Parts: sequence; C-alpha cells; structure tokens
Amino acid sequence: MTNRIQEIQSLLQLRADLTSRLNLMSYDGTPEIKEINSQKYLYVRKRIGSKVTSKYVDVYSDNLYEILLRNARESKELRREIRHIEKDLVKLGYQEQLLKERVVLNLDFARINIKSLIYDQAVLEGVATSFTQTEEIIENGKVSGVTASDIQKILNLKHAWEFILDKDVINFDSNYQILSHIGKIINEGFYVDGGRIRSVPVTIGGCSYIPPIPMETVVIETINQIVNGDLSNIHKAIQLCLYTMKTQVFKDGNKRSAIIFANHFLISKGEGILVVPEKQVSEFKRLLVKYYEGTDDTEIIDFLLTKCWRKF
Repeated sequence: MTNRIQEIQSLLQLRADLTSRLNLMSYDGTPEIKEINSQKYLYVRKRIGSKVTSKYVDVYSDNLYEILLRNARESKELRREIRHIEKDLVKLGYQEQLLKERVVLNLDFARINIKSLIYDQAVLEGVATSFTQTEEIIENGKVSGVTASDIQKILNLKHAWEFILDKDVINFDSNYQILSHIGKIINEGFYVDGGRIRSVPVTIGGCSYIPPIPMETVVIETINQIVNGDLSNIHKAIQLCLYTMKTQVFKDGNKRSAIIFANHFLISKGEGILVVPEKQVSEFKRLLVKYYEGTDDTEIIDFLLTKCWRKF
C-alpha cells in the first residue's frame, strides 16, 4: 500500500511538472504562414474544444519559424507524456480529490495575482526588471534589454508557482519532498542538482552569519515538526519560510524556494498568500540579516504578519 501511494504521488508530481512546463510554452500551437500584401507573417493555430483559434506572432523569419516548429513538437510530446501518466494513475486506482471551497478560492486568488507575486520575488532577488518587463517575460518568455540569467530566474519562478498551484500538488503534504522539487525548479538552468540538499559551505552577502552544512534527516524532521506543531497556520508558514532561508538548504535560490514552499502550505489551508512586497524589500533584508545574526525572530515574524500576509 505504501509503495502504491508513493507511486501515485510521484506520478502526480510529474504530471504537475509537465503541465507547468506546457504552460511555459510561449507559443502553443501549430505554426502557419500567412502572406498579406506580399509580406509573410507567422501565426500559431490551436484548437480549443470545437473552436480553432489563430494567434499572430511576428513577421516571418526562418529562425522564428524553426522556434515555433520546435515548440509545437515539444508541446505534443508533453501532452503525450501527460496522457500516459493519467492512464497509469487510472491503473493504480487513483481518483481526483475534491478541494475545499476555501482552497479553490485561494488558488484563484494566487493565480489572479501571480504576475505581481513573481515580480515582488524577482525584486527581492535583485533582478533588474520593471513590472512591464517581468510581465512580458511571463507571457512570452523573452524581452529585450534583460540578461539571460534574469529571464531564467523569472521563468523559473513562474514554473515553481504553477507547480504548487496545481490542484493535485496543493493536496500534497508540505514536506521535504515538495521543498526539494521547488528548489530544483528554482535552480533550473543554474545547477544540475539544484534541488539537492547543500553539501558545500556558503556565505551570505552583507551578513556575518555562516550557516552550517545541513543534514537531510534534521531538515526533514524540523519541517515535519513545524507542520505538525501547535502554531496557527500562518505562523507555521512563516516558520517554514524562515527556517528554509536561515538553514540555506540549497546552494542557491533559498529565499525564492522558501517563500514558494511557505505558500504551498498556506494556500493548502486556504489562508492567503505570503510575499514580500516590492516597497518592503529593503526593510525585510535588514530584518533578515538581524534574524540570521541573532536568535530572536519576533521582529521579523511581526513584519511578515503585518506587511507580507495577503488575505482574501
């Protein structure tokens, strides 16, 4: 029975990951060339139900046409893999679970605000993009005047948020497995083993605190203790966030991973969203350094409660 449950969880996690990758495709559909007044233009054609839509892309170029063809092939392969996973889930006897109404509302609340959530997190990481540029990257996967590294960070944030907002993933327990997968997504394109626990020393800029190398068993136990403790749900979410940041579980991307992990827990309880607003980033960083270098977390917890918790 345990092996069956683990297999179902792995398949659901993989399906959510593939679905979020599919959603990352800038142009999902079959490319077509239209000639208007002797000028060639590129469109993508897609069937939604019984309706066929055609979306304008840009003026024709061989390079762009090849990109669209590659996107179409990748989309087809992702859908094929998702269908196979769904067949395997049926064979294992998996049935879709109904979410509580409050959780459904929270998912909608997060999806409606996802662009601002990603932008705020990008600002926290020092990504030098305006909201308009961030929005363009989220929608089209590219924008002029922004480094490839910053674009990758924003796309990874989009991927990670889409992962936790999947209706199956939000039903998972907020555990080390979920945190590791979030870390893997956040570090995609930067580290091959981005979701593995850190095994090398790290330092934190502007801070005298040097985090010890974490032990996986201790991280797993601490996360479980927080989740199963007697605190309120918002305080649990904050503790998950602060613990992941201070422990520096991964080589990089710990603040991003910590915030998204905390939101997986908070949204699963239908209790809102936790994110550091753009205007509060400087103050948060000051309090975070103070928290790293000391033992009292009262001030930063109060800050997260009053300035960073969005309720609906």
